[in-house]
Amino acid sequence: MASRCWVPVASGPLARYAAGYGAWLAARGYSRWTIAHRLWQLELLSRWLDCEGVSPSELTPARVEAFLAARRAAGHCSWVSARSPTLPLEYLRELGAVPLSVSTVDDPVARLVADFGRYLLDERGLTEGTVEHYVPAARLFLTSRAGAELGGLERLSGADVSLFLAAECPKRGVAAARTLTSGLRSLLGWLYLTERIADPLVWAIPAVADLRDRSLVRGLDAGTVKRLLGSCDRRRTVGRRDYAVVLLLSRLGLRAGEVAAITLDDIDWRAGELLVRNRKGRRVERLPLPGDVGEALVSYLQRRPRVESRAVFLRVIAPVGEIDRLVVAGIVLAACRRAGLPRVGAHRLRHTAATEMLRAGASLSEIGQVLRHRDIRTTAQYAKVDRATLRRIARPWPQGGAA
Repeated sequence: MASRCWVPVASGPLARYAAGYGAWLAARGYSRWTIAHRLWQLELLSRWLDCEGVSPSELTPARVEAFLAARRAAGHCSWVSARSPTLPLEYLRELGAVPLSVSTVDDPVARLVADFGRYLLDERGLTEGTVEHYVPAARLFLTSRAGAELGGLERLSGADVSLFLAAECPKRGVAAARTLTSGLRSLLGWLYLTERIADPLVWAIPAVADLRDRSLVRGLDAGTVKRLLGSCDRRRTVGRRDYAVVLLLSRLGLRAGEVAAITLDDIDWRAGELLVRNRKGRRVERLPLPGDVGEALVSYLQRRPRVESRAVFLRVIAPVGEIDRLVVAGIVLAACRRAGLPRVGAHRLRHTAATEMLRAGASLSEIGQVLRHRDIRTTAQYAKVDRATLRRIARPWPQGGAA
């Protein structure tokens, strides 16, 4: 049992929180070794507070830094970084034992980005999924162009915006570049609205060329998907999880965020249906649950960690909790690496599901229903990969014409 190796916090004003803190860590999947060391950290902080005559309610950011400085001055190498007290402070904040304002890192960029995120959610009414796309773009721009201290923000110019886009957009595909520019437009509008910059600089952001109608949708062949699935070691819990994730992407054409959002309550075993939550449009739809997908889910759920979270797919490294779309994308990339295949994104498996349905004789409207497209023009892109039908309607090339 994990509690057998916990180090008791015997002295200081934090001693009464030790048992709950250990259970809190255990519930998040931390190992017994990690719990023991984290309790030792709490003991060190508790002793320091006792020596200084400071109560937990007086634990300000300055006092947290004083604790860390005292350890550094004493020559210690552990628990001396600004981020090291993050876990105990998070727990103590939840209990209301320390002020909510306690933070070990005073980061002007982080504060500004947090304000921007709240503006998008509260005033613009954007979905959490959209905000999750925009906030990283804002953080990247502010850090790279304005500096960590935001000292040059008031001197921001259109040239700065152009230089940033010229450096970052070539690193991305079309979709990622459009997300970056959308997030940057929203950020610049907010900075001008709040008078943090003198001029509206949205005009400095050009539109990203839409090349979707100029290229073919690329799915993976059945052999490649089989290799991806075969690379998942189903003798291990993580392998069963990854196998089920890849199968959901390739068989049902789910988006990465939709896979991450599946909860235990979304699976109707009796009806053989799966509830899909589209965070992008805040819609909920039902899809039939194929037998092989259901078997993969059952196999994983039999080994899934027993935690309070209702999410189906959980992280395997503490703190245990629900995964997000980035973890789903990482699962696909890891499967490619194990299988010795070129890197592909999770969305390629969505294209794979669509092209397989097309080859099986499904109509575009049926494919659109499964993929939950709101615009038939989005589904129409798959017509270009149906080469057999296209050959029947293509007109022959004129013979003997002038070059």
